[in-house]
Amino acid sequence: MTGADGPYGSVTATLDGLGSGAYLADEQGRILAVNSHGSSLLRRPVAELLGRDAHDLLHRTRAGDPVPRAQCRMRESVLDGRTAQGEEEWLERGDGTLLPVAWLATSCQVGALPVSTLVLFHAVAPADGTTRRAGGGAGLSELERLALLAETTTLLTSTLDIHEALRRLIDLVVPRLADWAVIDLIREGDEVWRFAVAQAGKEGVSYREDLQGPMPPVPQESSMPLARALRGVASSLAGPETYQGPPDSGVAVEQRRLFEETGMHSAIMVPLRTLHEVLGALTLGRAEQPRPFTTTDGVLLEDIARRAGFALENARLYQRQRKVAETMQRHLLPRLPYTPGHTMTARYVPAPHASQVGGDWYDAFTLTDGATALAVGDVVGHDVDAAAGMAQLRNMLRAYALSQERPASKIVEWLDRATLDVAEVSMATLVFARMKRRGERCELSWTNAGHPPPLLITREGIARYLTEGHGMLLGVSPDQDRPDATTEFPPGATLLLYTDGLIESPRHGLTEGMDRLRRHAAALAHRPLESFADEVLARTRPPDNDDDVALLAVRQDPGP
Repeated sequence: MTGADGPYGSVTATLDGLGSGAYLADEQGRILAVNSHGSSLLRRPVAELLGRDAHDLLHRTRAGDPVPRAQCRMRESVLDGRTAQGEEEWLERGDGTLLPVAWLATSCQVGALPVSTLVLFHAVAPADGTTRRAGGGAGLSELERLALLAETTTLLTSTLDIHEALRRLIDLVVPRLADWAVIDLIREGDEVWRFAVAQAGKEGVSYREDLQGPMPPVPQESSMPLARALRGVASSLAGPETYQGPPDSGVAVEQRRLFEETGMHSAIMVPLRTLHEVLGALTLGRAEQPRPFTTTDGVLLEDIARRAGFALENARLYQRQRKVAETMQRHLLPRLPYTPGHTMTARYVPAPHASQVGGDWYDAFTLTDGATALAVGDVVGHDVDAAAGMAQLRNMLRAYALSQERPASKIVEWLDRATLDVAEVSMATLVFARMKRRGERCELSWTNAGHPPPLLITREGIARYLTEGHGMLLGVSPDQDRPDATTEFPPGATLLLYTDGLIESPRHGLTEGMDRLRRHAAALAHRPLESFADEVLARTRPPDNDDDVALLAVRQDPGP
């Protein structure tokens, strides 16, 4: 089934971090994953629970009889996929005894896995009039505390944008736990940046920008609460009186100002940290809420901060990977050459949900006979492997074209054969063209290896696809002869080479996309080339596109 080594293995590890029993159920109510605390409460090994119908196995009346299916609220919430909770239900343990529980069920999405239902439960004392334990920090019941922790994990791990995750964290705790939330982040070395000072109000959360911005460095010897939190020490309580004495650091001066400006009478400061480093600190403060924070509240807030730290670490790792990938992509894609009589520009947009690098590419370079080579292609995939294959393909194309003054078709024939033995490319598409002046005229010749056809737009706004010279894509039939095609590149005209991400998506077909591109490109014929390229991308790229896009635009000077 779906144990620790199956598709829900990482989910089980996350559930183990919860302070209650928890299991995931599919749309039929079968148990997909269960945490160790839930297994212990139910006195059943995990293997006995996985794959079983939770209702049939566990749900009982107070007397120990099976609950009729039509009357079971827990089962209904799972089947309906809606959020529900109960104050006193009974679950049968593995030893035959009954466990009275309070529970919460809510729908959740785990990565690319099917939507499931998360069920949280904890034991309660079945006394008359008492259906749940008193507990939790910040005045919350135990069930509300568990729901908040589950919501924290779900919301913060569903984004890889650090600033968005921090804003979600603020929305979770204000005004539910406090009137004010302050987030301080550690940047380079011991530099501190006050990312947010947020206040609960009638219109929602507002931000005090005048209290945000750079902070003094982290004081290493200070025993004051925020300094301790920024060094990763456990949570600390504070009030206005904490910072009334002589300040021991610049941070203490800023904290005194914070209490004066916000009117907070009680605050608690907890570190935001991962297993490897301290990211910053979260401060919650109360001004309107009369109850001061206590050490009991710190348990809940440290749990929230710990979950936030893991989510922020994931976001930071993603952004670092993205930065490395973007740098790699910039080095892989070439600078465009200067070509007398022509203007040239290019654009590359990575796949929105991939690694920010991919197999779409463009190239332009000057050949030994004075012609200009133009190329655009697409290696299957949009990940680092596709980017590596793209770089191999582009470099081999350059080598053949620069060393051999042959028609475009012959260059691509050699390239196709080489992909079998040299390049780590399974399949790819490509348009390769030569652009050369012959007297007052400019001639364009090309061959097409399974790629969307180039688009030629005259300065009068007539747009046509260059469908000639079309052959098979690379990697399918390397011994075939490839055709060439030739046309005049008239003065003032614009040539557009592009990849299929510009015109095609899961809900937008190729024919529809090509028609849309042709109409918009014709309408933009008089735009400066940089604006032309930007507007073509903005107007024609499908909103549900999940692929890379590369385009190369060349404009012939209008002449006298």
